[in-house]
Amino acid sequence: MSVDTQREFLHTAIRAAQAAARIHQHYVGRDLGIATKSNEIDLVTHVDKESEARIREVLLSAYPDHVVLGEEGGQDGDAPYRWVVDPLDGTLNYAHGFPFYCVSIGLEVHGQLEVGVVLDSFHDNLFTATRGGGAFLNGAPISVTTETDLRKSMLATGFAYNLGTASENVEIFGRMMGRCRALRRPGAAALDLAYVACGRLDGFWELKLNPWDVAAGVLLVTEAGGRVTGGEGRPYRLGEGVLVATNGPLHDTLLSALELPASPIH
Repeated sequence: MSVDTQREFLHTAIRAAQAAARIHQHYVGRDLGIATKSNEIDLVTHVDKESEARIREVLLSAYPDHVVLGEEGGQDGDAPYRWVVDPLDGTLNYAHGFPFYCVSIGLEVHGQLEVGVVLDSFHDNLFTATRGGGAFLNGAPISVTTETDLRKSMLATGFAYNLGTASENVEIFGRMMGRCRALRRPGAAALDLAYVACGRLDGFWELKLNPWDVAAGVLLVTEAGGRVTGGEGRPYRLGEGVLVATNGPLHDTLLSALELPASPIH
């Protein structure tokens, strides 16, 4: 893919993310139409749905022969070009006014990630990446940390809405607390990955993430010089049951400490 084509796709993804972010901002402090999905902590709002509809409109108006996989609307059909979209990652945070949520848009071409955009809609921080072109925050290049000592690292994780998986990660969380300097659980995987990419975190792991949670963030981390794998250390595949992302030097040490379960595609 040419640099000019990548740039065109990136600009379209940014326009779509900004359109969704405006919807987020519009509804802050208003009725969100909150409903639940799988359980009482798995929320959806009309902001999620309206944001995804607007993203689909922007992307498919520009590229009608592409397909979109979205958290709320799923995927219709197949095509070599697939946009993987979370219109509001961190819905629970958003619903409670906790300012850690974002839009996440990634583009796969023949199964390979080419473009990633994560827009922190509260702080208006735009993370972007293109395959082979590096990663950026508000237009400035970013890179992962150089930390090599797990005991001096700041890590993050997240808990799946599946209560059984959450309980499994609680045990890992407790075990890891004594092995690093700090451990956080902010609640939006796309932003967690963006924070690894820009050096605010040294590493991140989570169980049972969906493709829309991580497509853009995976590209951000790798283009910023980091490493992303499944639980066994193989290169991460979208939909895999375990994701581990680090600055690189910490990766094998973190994998060993986590003692993660097998990670099949789900």
